[in-house]
Amino acid sequence: MSLAIVLTRAQFGLDAPLVRVEVFCGGGLPQFAIVGLAEAAVRESRDRVRAAIQHGGHTFPAGRIVVNLSPAELPKEGGRFDLAIALGILAATPDEPWSLPAATEFYGELSLSGELRLVRGMLATAVHAARDGHRLVVPEPNATEARLAEGAIVAPVDSLASVWTALREGDPLSFAAGGVSGAGVTVSVGPDLAEVRGQAAAKRALEIAAAGGHSLLMIGPPGSGKSMLAQRFAGLLPPLADSEALEVAMLHSLGRDPLPLSRWGCRPFRAPHHGASAAAIIGGGGRLAPGEISLAHRGVLFLDELPEFRRDVLEGLREPLETGVVHLARAAWRGHFPARFQLIAAMNPCPCGHAGDPGGRCRCTPPLVSRYLGKLSGPLLDRIDLQVAVPRLDYRTLRELPVATEHSSAVAARVAVARARQEQRGGLNAGLDPARLEAGCGIGAREHALLDAAAQRHGLSARACHRILRVARTIADLDGAGCVAAAHLAEAIGYRRLERLVAEAPAA
Repeated sequence: MSLAIVLTRAQFGLDAPLVRVEVFCGGGLPQFAIVGLAEAAVRESRDRVRAAIQHGGHTFPAGRIVVNLSPAELPKEGGRFDLAIALGILAATPDEPWSLPAATEFYGELSLSGELRLVRGMLATAVHAARDGHRLVVPEPNATEARLAEGAIVAPVDSLASVWTALREGDPLSFAAGGVSGAGVTVSVGPDLAEVRGQAAAKRALEIAAAGGHSLLMIGPPGSGKSMLAQRFAGLLPPLADSEALEVAMLHSLGRDPLPLSRWGCRPFRAPHHGASAAAIIGGGGRLAPGEISLAHRGVLFLDELPEFRRDVLEGLREPLETGVVHLARAAWRGHFPARFQLIAAMNPCPCGHAGDPGGRCRCTPPLVSRYLGKLSGPLLDRIDLQVAVPRLDYRTLRELPVATEHSSAVAARVAVARARQEQRGGLNAGLDPARLEAGCGIGAREHALLDAAAQRHGLSARACHRILRVARTIADLDGAGCVAAAHLAEAIGYRRLERLVAEAPAA
């Protein structure tokens, strides 16, 4: 036959729309054309496919070859279509016709020798193929990832020759059902909170943030332990459910660092450098790719030296912190990624880092301190629930402090109990809608007066006041209290430290 149709899928964020590779081989002058909104890497597959077919001992058709990637309006990128195109050409060659199996999708980038190389985003592809009841033929390096999808039926192959032999001569491919459960996966243990001496207030703030899903900003001089504390935060969070772990793995499969199976069920921890671009942090770029906030989905995004990040990066965090989704729009495409992460940030109190040091080491002028603190906008600060000081401890004090006896596992147990109480109310306190928050707090006139006085004194916005209520509700959950008391509210108000520093900073 002169026409063959092979099934495969494109990759567009977490979506994997079905693509029909239609190959026509006819007479005429030699020509090899690929149509259907294919980018450069797809068009270059002409040379890879030709070399792979000839290296396998097959005769490449001498006439006119047209490959149509349908639907035509869908952008196609990468080398994932190589195997489908090559099989379509072999199946459409008039001299040796043969039929392709139904409801089977083919993936893989071809080397010039015909070997198959892995492709990105195979997990999302496998999830969509399983929903449609299709089988998948994938490169061997992609097989483990593809089989994570529940219901996926996957056959690993190593070369074009092995696929052609199996299909042409009737040898069965090694299809196997996929699906993974966290019950059989050993969750790796991270650093322990007991390794941090002192900093009781910061540890308390970490526990509150973990219990309610709140964002946290630590303010302190260099060497006070901010990064050390942040690295232990993920260990306070409960393991991911299988559905959540699959969602995290799908996002990571789109990047260049797929999540290993040993990290299945673990909360992701991302710590990008402060020189990262907006596209690297938020997502997007020349092609639809997840940024660090999406790779931190269901986990922790740690931003050290927060004021040193670019202003557009910091402002780009505002909507995802509020909604848990990042919407990306460019001239050529529109898409979205989930981004329900917990922001843990750290910063110095001034450019030199030593403001307030008892030894008088700080030499920053008031206008310089004001400009430094002013790098963080009010709307961003509104969305950071906890702002806690992490003071510097000298070596003698650290040496004399007793070794901490409370391990991360003990704190995580209290966090799990508090989260269970919140789930009964409809979700974590950080994401409660105003109606449920009001009903869940149950505060009286005394507590309202306390919050109103704090708002007037520190110039807090209505959003900041609601954030304080959410934190107070989490503190009450950790205490096992049914209603938010004045003590819970007073502690929550005390965690708005940076807003007070900004308000008290001299004008530049």
